Amino acid sequence: MPAGTVVVVDETPFHPVDHTWPDQPGDAGVLSSDGERVAVAEAVMAAVSDAGEFAVGADIPVKRGAEGWTWLVGHRLDGEAPAWLVDGSGVRLDVDAVRRVGLSRGHTACHLASLALDLSVADLWRKDPGTDALGSPDFEARANQSSRIHEDGSVDEYRLGKSLRKAGFDTETFAATLSEREDAINEKLAEWVASGAASRVETDGPSIIDRRRWRCELPEGEAVILCGGTHVDALSAFSRVQVALDLSDPQLLVMTTKVIPAAA
Repeated sequence: MPAGTVVVVDETPFHPVDHTWPDQPGDAGVLSSDGERVAVAEAVMAAVSDAGEFAVGADIPVKRGAEGWTWLVGHRLDGEAPAWLVDGSGVRLDVDAVRRVGLSRGHTACHLASLALDLSVADLWRKDPGTDALGSPDFEARANQSSRIHEDGSVDEYRLGKSLRKAGFDTETFAATLSEREDAINEKLAEWVASGAASRVETDGPSIIDRRRWRCELPEGEAVILCGGTHVDALSAFSRVQVALDLSDPQLLVMTTKVIPAAA
């Protein structure tokens, strides 16, 4: 079997990267058996059809949950597949727990930052863009074009072009008051972190394609966001969450979120 082989097992603790919205990387870790081990570079989404067609990630030709397909978690190996793994004997699966926790902190912080961003620009809408999980005008949904989670942080990009202005957003006032908006976001994040609010993921079932929701009991109310990633159990996991806003390109807002974990 060639390097980069994707291995599927009956059950796995590995969380895969979502090929349709790859904001959070998949888990890494190790597969082992009788003292032998091989590294997993990243867990990925995979699917197999009733006719036997196997596809991975962006090569999956159907929508999630399509009839006639079974959805799986694949483990992309870091190197050649060893003979003991090909033989199909019992395998132990160990996720890189430190990396998983760092990604979970980064993902929860990303959601908090987006909600705080929506709050900070709520006064800049002349039309109703719809509301977010806390009832604020939903700048996140209207403008976000990419989100990348990493350990203890994230980077989000928002398009501030003609379509957003037509939707009723005052981009000129936003640009003129950027530092004040950043300060407001960070003040709100500090308030939320201090609350130590409970945070959890709910699922509609045991499979990798069952709907998942992130819930967080913030002072303003319970926020519920559809999300396929992993999260911390409470905001007490953070010592600080802080953002920086960059508008070097007037058409593109870049929000960088950084986490300082709580002391162990």
